[in-house]
Amino acid sequence: MPRKSDIPPERFNDLLAWLDPNPESAGLTYLDLQDSLARIFAWRKCADPEGMADEVFDRVCRRLPQLEREFEGNPKVYCYAVANNLIKEYQKKLKLNVPFDGIDVADEPPDTEDTSIEFREECLNDCLQKLPERKRELILSYYSKEKHAKIVHRAEMARQLGISVETLRVRMSRMRRNLEACIELCLDRRRNQK
Repeated sequence: MPRKSDIPPERFNDLLAWLDPNPESAGLTYLDLQDSLARIFAWRKCADPEGMADEVFDRVCRRLPQLEREFEGNPKVYCYAVANNLIKEYQKKLKLNVPFDGIDVADEPPDTEDTSIEFREECLNDCLQKLPERKRELILSYYSKEKHAKIVHRAEMARQLGISVETLRVRMSRMRRNLEACIELCLDRRRNQK
């Protein structure tokens, strides 16, 4: 069941104007975006897709004065980014609330290597060095910012490359998967050397 949004009526009108300057189509833009967000949350198996879509709009409304001054670009893209962060928060909460029923707890913790983080960092550096310089700079730049700065930075990167933010995201996801595979191979080699 969707929760009640905390958006006051005057802020809701500001949100509609930010989403679409045309008052006649702003309501439709809002409804389409709300439906799209709810479908994304449902697809990601969130418990309350409609309520989470409302939460996206609540969060956007809280930042709306700043967004109106500073954000350049498609407001829908910003809303999708907020939704992505909300999904991450939701998944993190799920991981933290794992029931212990039926789980056998070991008497002694398994041996953990203090050097595993060090090995991972070394493997990451090795794998980054194997990339062509342009790709290495691109992926390091892509993951260099956090929060709102990340959204703005990635939009600027996409603009400079002459591609959409979505295309950039897909490219970086592919590069990251390849990098992770390289790191795992490197770690396997190090484990086998012991």
